[in-house]
Amino acid sequence: MSSDDERDEKELDLTSPEVVTKYKSAAEIVNKALQVVLSECKPKAKIVDICEKGDAFIKEQTGSMYKSAKKKIDRGVAFPTCVSVNNTVGHFSPLASDETLLEEGDMLKIDMGCHIDGFIALVAHTHVLQDGPVTARKADVIAAANTAAEVALRLVRPGKKNHAVTEAIQKVAEAYDCKIVEGVISHQMKQNVIDGSKCFLSVSTPETRVDDAEFLENEVYAIDIVASTGDGKPKLLDEKQTTVYKKDADVNYQLKMKASRFIFSEIKENFPHMPFTARSLEEKRARLGLVECVNHGHLLPYPVLYEKPGDFVAQIKFTVLLMPNGSDRITSHSLQELQPTKTVDDPEIKGWLALAIKKKKGGGKKKKAKKAGEKGETSTEAEPMETSSNAQE
Repeated sequence: MSSDDERDEKELDLTSPEVVTKYKSAAEIVNKALQVVLSECKPKAKIVDICEKGDAFIKEQTGSMYKSAKKKIDRGVAFPTCVSVNNTVGHFSPLASDETLLEEGDMLKIDMGCHIDGFIALVAHTHVLQDGPVTARKADVIAAANTAAEVALRLVRPGKKNHAVTEAIQKVAEAYDCKIVEGVISHQMKQNVIDGSKCFLSVSTPETRVDDAEFLENEVYAIDIVASTGDGKPKLLDEKQTTVYKKDADVNYQLKMKASRFIFSEIKENFPHMPFTARSLEEKRARLGLVECVNHGHLLPYPVLYEKPGDFVAQIKFTVLLMPNGSDRITSHSLQELQPTKTVDDPEIKGWLALAIKKKKGGGKKKKAKKAGEKGETSTEAEPMETSSNAQE
């Protein structure tokens, strides 16, 4: 490796201020995009229209950045907007012809991502389409996902092991009498890599295993928690609902059909690294060509899975930078008022939530305290969501 290559390699992580800026800029856009999507979520709104507005906002915002850069900087949607309702686990981003509408009382999981120069910020948020506080099992499952996310934020830190996080997430879900959904993995992210090999499971099963790993300073993770009031073992009901895919760079199979070659060429050109939705492709050819691309491994599908009817599924996903001064959660959205039926009394969970996110600075003058309502660093100590609590992180 030449010294230039080594320098490039070094500059691709958080030791470079420019890289940190790109992550934070992508996060700022996706946080705003989430607000735009939430404002569109009303009873009788068409889900596909909401998804298209989310993606369009990200494209518009990123398109106005780095216009005068000497080198072309790729930027845009890192994960297509998905709006998955009630017992749908995720990845619901339907085709333009789909007529699915939102209804009063629906529990929505909004999942989306933005990147600038391949540096990715992902976010997912759960919202119930109703006025007033969320109660009963809907509140329990959102509180389970959110409290597990707060615990994970405090345990994904340099020197800690990935399996310890998995065990903690499961313990939190059990406290709310909920299950963590199987098969959900939180990955390290790097430039143009949304699903790095270093990762951890939200729940371990005999079928799913990941290598032991230790978190290191200057790494970036997308922490993804999906909780359910059901058994946490979702099923694929209809393959035709799958519309989100990602190109697998390691597969070299020669496609036979002309439609497949045409579509794959379009994907290579427009979506070389990031997941995309079939809506972005020419629809008639896509329908023909995607099947062969998936069957021979060129494309990795993100299937639409379901828990049983009557179950509720909640998701909280955020991006965290493991900076030298502590963890920096760069994507999030505040929750509705929750009134769960369960309280968390477990001292171990309370101990995890009391862990600081940022390292305390030694010496020097104390920072002036922020007035209520002023923007500043969020409190590093979290509370479990309990029946008496109205506030969320």
